[in-house]
Amino acid sequence: MSKKFWISFVATYVVYEILEFLIHGVLLKSTYMTEEVMKIMRSEADMKMWIIYVAGLFFVFFFCLIFAKGMEGKGLMEGVRFGFYVGMMVSVPMAYVTYATQPIPYTMALQWFIYGLIVCVVIGAVMAQLYQTKAVSSDS
Repeated sequence: MSKKFWISFVATYVVYEILEFLIHGVLLKSTYMTEEVMKIMRSEADMKMWIIYVAGLFFVFFFCLIFAKGMEGKGLMEGVRFGFYVGMMVSVPMAYVTYATQPIPYTMALQWFIYGLIVCVVIGAVMAQLYQTKAVSSDS
């Protein structure tokens, strides 16, 4: 893998984590604090945050790898489209299987789906912008 891949991966991961913090630490914080949700989730002290960060690394690594291997050089919209496809593939099952199997409110599942899709579209756009130059190496 090229230097360009690793730089793009690190930058995309940083954007991903910022978005995840804004979504889960800010936008959904009040949802997570409801009695209904607090009964089924771990307390902040019991959360295994390192697993969340490692899982994010795996997700972004393979997101970037698949994009880099299949990139057609069509610019920003290629990244947006790729992010949309991955977002649909990942966010629909994650949100709705969780809703089907755990007593979470439907609004939380819907928000997870929508925000997950938005994150994937944004990091797809970021990856496309970072990876797009005239000198893409063949081992990307």
